[in-house]
Amino acid sequence: MMKLIIGNEGTGKTMKLLDLANNAVTQAKGNLVYLDKNGRHMFEINNKIRLIDVSEFSFSDADEFFGFVCGILSQDRDIEAMFFDSFLKLANISKEDAAKELEKFDALGKKYNIDLCIALSAEESDIPESLRSSILS
Repeated sequence: MMKLIIGNEGTGKTMKLLDLANNAVTQAKGNLVYLDKNGRHMFEINNKIRLIDVSEFSFSDADEFFGFVCGILSQDRDIEAMFFDSFLKLANISKEDAAKELEKFDALGKKYNIDLCIALSAEESDIPESLRSSILS
């Protein structure tokens, strides 16, 4: 299942995502992964969550980022949920391409039965109609 946290910069999306991740630890039977654009939040995340600072890797486009995420999943079949902070920046995705990429990630999550929690700077109109029910208020 996909959960989307949307809004403009500075509206608290990261804090909501951190809360979701830290609360997920209490219920999790599998592994949790948090992808961030830097390691700034390492002390705010429960130590049972694997934090990946994607700035250590270089992605030139969204396809490379998608491949990176697939690589993470291929190495750990016990991943239950993944959390993506600043999704557009992580994946080098333009706002115009966000809808296509979100649908791709949604299909990946469904295929492998993984919850995807994604924070991104976007408006509801930027989200595909098929995923608008995934927006958290």
